[in-house]
Amino acid sequence: MIFMSQVIKEQIQNLNLIFRLSIYEIKSKYLLHYLGVFWEFLNPTIQLLVYWLVFGLGIRGGSGDIDGVPYFVWLLTGLTPWFFINRSINQGSNSVFRKISLVSKMKFPVSVLPTIAILSSGFIFIIMSIIMFIILYFSYGINVQIELLQLPYYIFSMLVFLFAITLLFSTISVIVRDFQSLLQQGTRILFYLSPILWDPKAFPEFIQSILKLNPIYYLVSGFRNSILGREWFFQDIMYTVYFWSLTLLILLIGSTIHLKLKSRFVDYI
Repeated sequence: MIFMSQVIKEQIQNLNLIFRLSIYEIKSKYLLHYLGVFWEFLNPTIQLLVYWLVFGLGIRGGSGDIDGVPYFVWLLTGLTPWFFINRSINQGSNSVFRKISLVSKMKFPVSVLPTIAILSSGFIFIIMSIIMFIILYFSYGINVQIELLQLPYYIFSMLVFLFAITLLFSTISVIVRDFQSLLQQGTRILFYLSPILWDPKAFPEFIQSILKLNPIYYLVSGFRNSILGREWFFQDIMYTVYFWSLTLLILLIGSTIHLKLKSRFVDYI
């Protein structure tokens, strides 16, 4: 618990630094591009258009519902959080390795590096969410429901989970470089194990219980429920308790390993 509180304290004390470096991260990424940071808007827009053409108009011909919801709406409300989760995990898990040779030469809170990666990915998430709401309202006539009030809770849950998992994975990635390649394959598998392309209610109850062991299942389903006016998070309190117990356990393990090994990170490069 001491390690976890220390890591959380570092995030709070360095909030200004985190925001400044995350903005710098985005600007530096597109420094040599003519369109600059406009790519942060263009990339998610192109991705959503491709999925709309393939799944919305192509494979299903614009028809077909899941639980009374147009398939593309179902897909879109799952893809939006998934793009953010996937990008944050892959970039955050590699954040310490990428910067350790630089930050090791100065007094720098290494634990904020995964947070910077998550926050820089968050700008795309905001843009995609805005595009999603525009499509849902103007193309499908889906109005805001009262359950949207719980959306900040699920966004907060995503941020905490992503920080916990990237703190752990970024530490492992420094020590075992093969882990990063394994992680990329693992996130591809998680994409199909999360309720993004399919309806979980189509599976038997015991299969659903197994799939729910995946914490991303909780986040994607919660995000979708908030947008489409489905369930409240407290309606399945046991699943909520499971998610937070697992997230805090990962954060505890990640904080402990990170703080115990951070002084030796340079030795592994």
